[in-house]
Amino acid sequence: MQLGLFMMPLHPSYRPVADCYDRDIDQLVVADKVGFAEAWLGEHFTEKWENAPAPDLLLAKALALTENIKLGTGVTLLGMHEPVYLAHRLAMLDHMARGRFQWGIGLGGIPTDMKLMGLDPSEARSRAAEALDLILDLWQHGEGGFNHQGQHFKVEAPDLDPETERGLHMKPYQLPHPPIALAASTSLSGSLKVAGARGWDPMSSSVLSSAHLPGHWDTFAAAAEEAGQSVSRSQWKIARDIFVGPTPEIARERARATLGRNYEQHQLASRRGTPQMGMMKIDPEMPDEAIDTDYLMENVWIVGDPQEVADQVRALYEHVGGFGTLLSITADSDDASWDHESLTLLAEEVGPRIADLH
Repeated sequence: MQLGLFMMPLHPSYRPVADCYDRDIDQLVVADKVGFAEAWLGEHFTEKWENAPAPDLLLAKALALTENIKLGTGVTLLGMHEPVYLAHRLAMLDHMARGRFQWGIGLGGIPTDMKLMGLDPSEARSRAAEALDLILDLWQHGEGGFNHQGQHFKVEAPDLDPETERGLHMKPYQLPHPPIALAASTSLSGSLKVAGARGWDPMSSSVLSSAHLPGHWDTFAAAAEEAGQSVSRSQWKIARDIFVGPTPEIARERARATLGRNYEQHQLASRRGTPQMGMMKIDPEMPDEAIDTDYLMENVWIVGDPQEVADQVRALYEHVGGFGTLLSITADSDDASWDHESLTLLAEEVGPRIADLH
């Protein structure tokens, strides 16, 4: 099993923005040093706690400070972008990464992001789907003229002029495109069907309790089979809020101070009254009020010393039938050393204990 990071990112709103990005970079450098395989950086425009409106900028800086870890968007909100511009920015980033870039994509978006962009929420998925196909077509197109007249976007590019060498030409470093993963945060997500049909990697959100995860693989695998795609459980990435400490007591104390803070001060307000509350339940009959820090600590998050965490990861692996990558959600503790120690323990102490899982 590989280890990775999913960096929403989550930062308390009292943290200066510049400090937030320094902390993100520091965690990526630590993760690279201790052997994490990959990291994904989120994108939002109106989430004060998830303040990364241009993740490619931070990824570009991280590429220069790391050596082995693969870095990706987690995820590009496709419907929020003009696709020709996005295709060129990502292709350029892929060249800068020389094979260390992965493209995480999302077909939805939170309502406030869409309102900021002046977008109709009812058109979010169709706009994102068209943007995705347009970007892939641009990357795979030859040097001849390119024409796309769609519902949401209209693009007309001239032939590449052999004399002036002007025209559509930019392709990614990795051909025909960087590895693609789709994130899913609901039990029967349409994104999983798209990923399965195209053979791309599925990423399951940390908001989902273990009760909903087997259905994620079933949805993905069924779509793949229908499309004639060959897929493997090693492609499946599952995100979890994880806090590893040197002792069980310290781990829980730090998780309560950090993960508990994130949930109580940020996530609860945005999830209350939405389907996401149900996604966190191991029993659908539970009242929403029962979903508190104590419940999450014992039933959804992975918290403990290295042996406890290894046991919980193994139990999750067996419950869902196997997966390939465990993505640890970054948390931004007030004491940054807690985060660095947790990542180091996860890689160096938990990793060897679950090395047989693949």
